[in-house]
Amino acid sequence: MLKSLTAQTASSLVIFMISGGGSSMAEKPLDDEISLADLIATYKVLVHSGAPIAEINAIRKHLSAVKGGRLARAAHPAQQVSLLVSDVPDNMLDALASGPTMPDSTSVEDCYSIAAKYDMPAQFPASVRELFQRRALEETPKSDDPAFHRSRWWSILSNASLVESARAMAREQGFTVTVDNSCDDWDYETAAGYLLNRLRELKKESERVCLPSGGEVTVKVINGGSGGRNQQFALACATKIAGEKITVLSAGSDGIDGNSAAAGAVADGTTLHRAKAKSLNAQAHRETFNAFPFFEALGDAVITGPTGNNLRDLRILLSY
Repeated sequence: MLKSLTAQTASSLVIFMISGGGSSMAEKPLDDEISLADLIATYKVLVHSGAPIAEINAIRKHLSAVKGGRLARAAHPAQQVSLLVSDVPDNMLDALASGPTMPDSTSVEDCYSIAAKYDMPAQFPASVRELFQRRALEETPKSDDPAFHRSRWWSILSNASLVESARAMAREQGFTVTVDNSCDDWDYETAAGYLLNRLRELKKESERVCLPSGGEVTVKVINGGSGGRNQQFALACATKIAGEKITVLSAGSDGIDGNSAAAGAVADGTTLHRAKAKSLNAQAHRETFNAFPFFEALGDAVITGPTGNNLRDLRILLSY
């Protein structure tokens, strides 16, 4: 990609089509001292840190030769158009695929602060840890960089598109619908408690209530088993709704939840009772981050296979 972009001239037009997942699909370290194995190890630390995606991608950008606007810089002086299918918050589009064609709103100082907050440097391989210890990260292109003077960006689909579709379908089924995206990037346990309490409050005003919630929750994984943030969220909900007429779905629109074969899972007021009948310990599965075998055994794992698209996650809470 870099070789083909650097061959473009001022009379060229480059069209970038960018979707979520680009951060892990295309990469070249900015520093040649960082091997592919070191980069993989670094990414593992980032995604298991519990940090929200925007903070994870801030560090990715500053280690990369293609992220954080560096693809745009490689294509300069060509005219550039980026068409975006977004899996990041709508106000953080430069975090999409770690912003390869957009000015970077994050800085090297942000990276040092984020790494310190989650105790990352000690877990990084030596080649990356050394860059942080020497504070030797190279700054990414900002909005005043010439690479962006002839660049334009359009968001074609985003998480808002997904939530709006869920809202419309729930209304068609006779539910009173309230959207609440406020727990985006919250810890999964906090988000589960908040959304369930919100649903119970709404239930006081209407018999059939639907609460769609877009965005992603975070999970700090410690020696995890098989699962992902959506199944972990659903399992947390299951422990809070036993016996209630509440159903919760949480799934990733890309069809892939963490390191499992599922997109997510469904939990309801009968989940714990059915689990007990199968000798499944919900709390043990939650504490070991091993939610997929739990929901798979109950037949409540949502398995779609990879969808080829990613508009972040969708949670749907129903009370009836």
